[in-house]
Amino acid sequence: MSGRVVHFEIPADDMDRAAEFYRAAFGWDIRPMPEMDYVMLLPTPISEEGVLAEAGSINGGMFKRDAKLANPIVTIDVADIDAALEKVSSLGGSTALPKQVVGEMGFAAYFTDSEGNLMGLWQNA
Repeated sequence: MSGRVVHFEIPADDMDRAAEFYRAAFGWDIRPMPEMDYVMLLPTPISEEGVLAEAGSINGGMFKRDAKLANPIVTIDVADIDAALEKVSSLGGSTALPKQVVGEMGFAAYFTDSEGNLMGLWQNA
């Protein structure tokens, strides 16, 4: 179903420090993905197939903070990122980072909404 919040991302200046913070503060499972310079943040346990243990919950990730990606991001599932970015633009938003391939999992993009908030889009492969 399109339009659901499916992921969150937290930028960090020091990824090791931030990962330890979320592990210690909330008991999150932390899984580094060095090949992508990314860390998976798992507040909700997942199966070996990657299925969430609790319906309706989401997991997230962490990346190195930069000027364009400086604040936490909510990611929304869409059937077609290109169409979603066109719709966002027609409603007064804009593309912040265009569609990019994320391994074999799918595609991601970032947009700014009509209020200047940076948000993410996700399309499964």
